[in-house]
Amino acid sequence: MGLPHRKLTPGKLVIASHNLGKVAEIKALLAPYGVDPVSAATLGLPEPDETGTSFAANAELKARAAADLSGLRALADDSGLCVEALRGEPGIFSARWAGPDKDFRLAMRLVEEHLERAGPEAGRDAHFVCALSLCWPDGHIETFEGRVDGVLVWPPRGGRGFGYDPMFLPLGHEQTFGEMEPEAKHAMSHRAAAFRQLVAALF
Repeated sequence: MGLPHRKLTPGKLVIASHNLGKVAEIKALLAPYGVDPVSAATLGLPEPDETGTSFAANAELKARAAADLSGLRALADDSGLCVEALRGEPGIFSARWAGPDKDFRLAMRLVEEHLERAGPEAGRDAHFVCALSLCWPDGHIETFEGRVDGVLVWPPRGGRGFGYDPMFLPLGHEQTFGEMEPEAKHAMSHRAAAFRQLVAALF
């Protein structure tokens, strides 16, 4: 048997991300639970190097760093796009494919170019993964992982969302994450799936 989950009580919590789109999504997910979120950027916290070899490892190192530096509870997300025909790439390197300027139009184009080189028989199946880690200042940490499956479209569609959202069409839907209203995406995304597990365990 594992250790019992530690309940998350109301109060301040750092969202350990400098990605404005990600911070906005997490704030929206936290809104009903009496938690007062503040972003790492607002607190001037640096972004640690993501040296983990999995989404969970990277989420945990970001959460630990933010909790250590702020003295507050910290929630970190590590997420990315995994393309089956590319052997799971870009995966944990999803943000790096966007380059130093975080240009996800470039990243989406790179994914498409790799798929074209793989040939028409390669398929366009993909999934998003999100690991959420919540760390307390005393080092206690809990991690939850969610996934959503879909296919990639080209050209990208829609100006909502962020990252690879405009080229990701979730299974059973006609709109990409880039076309969906935020509420519709929040209801079914990989981040929402991880968050549902967090809520069930910690509230």
